[in-house]
Amino acid sequence: MKYDICSIGHITRDKVVTPEKTVFMSGGTSFYMTYAISCLPRKVSYQLVTKVGKSEVPAVEKIRQMGIDTICYPSRDTVFFENIYGADSNERRQRVLAKSDPFTLEEMKPLDAKIFHLGCLMADDFSPEVVEYLATKGTVSIDVQGYLRKVVGEEVHAIDWKDKQRILACTGILKLNEEETRVITGLQDIREAAKAIAKMGVKEVVVTLGSYGSTIYAEGEFHDIPTYQPACVVDATGCGDTFSAGYLYCRAQGAGYDEAGRFAAAMCALKLEHSGPFDRDIEAVERLMGA
Repeated sequence: MKYDICSIGHITRDKVVTPEKTVFMSGGTSFYMTYAISCLPRKVSYQLVTKVGKSEVPAVEKIRQMGIDTICYPSRDTVFFENIYGADSNERRQRVLAKSDPFTLEEMKPLDAKIFHLGCLMADDFSPEVVEYLATKGTVSIDVQGYLRKVVGEEVHAIDWKDKQRILACTGILKLNEEETRVITGLQDIREAAKAIAKMGVKEVVVTLGSYGSTIYAEGEFHDIPTYQPACVVDATGCGDTFSAGYLYCRAQGAGYDEAGRFAAAMCALKLEHSGPFDRDIEAVERLMGA
């Protein structure tokens, strides 16, 4: 079967520390994206491909019980993140307490999809060979965060990555935040940075700006997306992944950049209101967009 969206990435164990409380939960790009997609009408076909140690097998089984077509490869361990937020939810301090095995080219060969979304958590999760291979089968969508993570001891530091040119040359959609655009390009101006990334081969450059909205650069034009106001701000963990879920869900159905961006932004606002993955329905998203 050829899926509309295939999300590939490690499910993690997360320790989330906020000024109000400390919560332990499953996480990772593929986890947050899968739960968000599962809350929306099944207008697109979706597959999850993950790789975990024994500790997170129950989390994978729970996803399967939700009716999500899932492939789970074994790993020696599960990624373990500690995310610490201060009063400003746009700022996060992160530690890596354990990591999983990378995805291999052989594991990618059975997959078939129109869009492959790579939830990269560590720089070695997806080799250039894996990305180039998937690009021959469909559009590659990447959340860049993991490629820019260097782990020193347990601390995470933002760095540029050595295979940038090779990977971006076959990337159709790139999701990144404001700081990540600067790390990749060395440019302070977000619009100039987005243009520079597009020149490397990326067709859709999606830059999230936290509480300040987002901007999408595609086909030589910018599309500025406003934020929607959440009722309260509880936990920002997984908001970027929720944005990707909403954006790709709409783009897979042929929606334009503005429509997809606004839908994704509304999902993010609703996600901010609680810890854990997005758990609302499309009616809640549409009400917020129409408010």
